[in-house]
Amino acid sequence: MRMHVEGAVASDVGCVRKVNEDSARLVSSGDEAGEGGGWLAVVADGMGGHSAGDVASRMAVETISRQFQWGSGQPAEALLDAVQTANRSIFEEAKGAEALSGMGTTCTALVLADWQAYLAHVGDSRLYLVRAGDIYCMTEDDSSVMEMVRQGMITREEARSHADRNVILRALGTHPAVEVSRWARPFPVREGDRFVLSTDGLHDLVEDTEIRDAVLTRGRQQACARLIAAARERGGPDNITVVVLEVSSGGRPANEPKATRILKEPSP
Repeated sequence: MRMHVEGAVASDVGCVRKVNEDSARLVSSGDEAGEGGGWLAVVADGMGGHSAGDVASRMAVETISRQFQWGSGQPAEALLDAVQTANRSIFEEAKGAEALSGMGTTCTALVLADWQAYLAHVGDSRLYLVRAGDIYCMTEDDSSVMEMVRQGMITREEARSHADRNVILRALGTHPAVEVSRWARPFPVREGDRFVLSTDGLHDLVEDTEIRDAVLTRGRQQACARLIAAARERGGPDNITVVVLEVSSGGRPANEPKATRILKEPSP
């Protein structure tokens, strides 16, 4: 049974910011219909209040998309290598120009291939799984408030409105090396799974159950549009980015050749 993936990506500047410091990209090693290969999804949120966050996030998605090696036989290691390469590239770029000093970005990257999922995560962007009518957050924020939650100082609900909720502990590009969160082993993918990647401009304002309902009741692009609209309706103080992926079985005969890699980015 062949894995079939369809995806959509959307990004919005929000209601307050002048510049969109988020970046996102979908890359398929198969054809535009999602057949014949795997998918890479990346979201990155340039650090607000720092120099050139939009440069950092764009470098992250471009470098990871370019560096990830399809068909390497070790997708987890290939993804880690790509993220670490992005970290070094952003750090070196920031050293070379005073205007870029201190720039950084979150990064959440997902690879789907052969009914397996692979993750690389730094910062407070997120990956969700919607399965059998439930939603699960598959990442843990690298943030000061999440550390307070882990220590039992505040609840997860209190963390949503905490004044320091956007203070992150790790980011790409701020140091020459970075710790990247990964799964210990590939995550098994099932027929009907939906994956959602988002920046905090979305999940800070939109409840997990609302994310679930949007992807279950609407098409992929319509779900992205509805989620962004919901964040904007609540003030949209930050940039808003979301990626939705749907997994099913079926497709072309196995011996039909692959198409050239397809890149998808948010519509302007």
